[in-house]
Amino acid sequence: MKLHAVAERGLPTRPWLVFLHGFSGDNREWREVGEQFSDVSRLYVDLPGHGGSVNLPARDFDDVCIALNNTLLSYNILEYWLVGYSLGGRIAMYQACQQSMPGLLGVIVEGGHPGLQNDRDRAERRLSDQRWAARFRQPPLNDVFELWYQQPVFASLTVSQRQALVRLRQHNQGSALAEMLMATSLAVQPDLRPALRARDFPFWYLCGERDAKFRAIADELNASCHIISAAGHNAHRENPVGVASTLAQLLSL
Repeated sequence: MKLHAVAERGLPTRPWLVFLHGFSGDNREWREVGEQFSDVSRLYVDLPGHGGSVNLPARDFDDVCIALNNTLLSYNILEYWLVGYSLGGRIAMYQACQQSMPGLLGVIVEGGHPGLQNDRDRAERRLSDQRWAARFRQPPLNDVFELWYQQPVFASLTVSQRQALVRLRQHNQGSALAEMLMATSLAVQPDLRPALRARDFPFWYLCGERDAKFRAIADELNASCHIISAAGHNAHRENPVGVASTLAQLLSL
């Protein structure tokens, strides 16, 4: 399986930036940040169940990673940085922690969870995600996303920001989102902290200054954390200039 993606090519001597969007996003999500690096080749991926990959299902994280590897090979991407937000960040961390990742230079994660640490939390998350999956299977999606963006992690959003996201996300296919939600639930994701602590690749973590939950999580990781000002959980959308500036500094672009 190969994922749909949009490639924008820069200088052939530079490694690629491979961008992975969050849940219910698509290849457009990172575009405003990525366009700041016109000299660098960029790949904006549609994850399974999203965008142009809406009809490509995944059973678990391994399926997603196999599909991502196939996609990178199809574009002849031999050296690259993974940049992922939320769900995309979790996939990037999972992928990087596999034993053999030829060509991967490092990982930059924005607001991604490294994994739950006990069975009780996993059981609670499974029930929560099952309820959300049931909602996503019942249209209209705009009603579901009205509820989705009321969750505490999105508390920093203004009313207009929340409404804009609902309008943007309501064009998804609810059943495909439901399947991907369960396939990549935190309930089935391993705790990646031990592997991340033992890693042999560069790992940076970005977090909005108003994202209290993920600022606390960042403190648990063996990674250099960079706080994005004037932003909450969706920092690259709320402050794309700040995120682009941080990427430029980290990767010497």
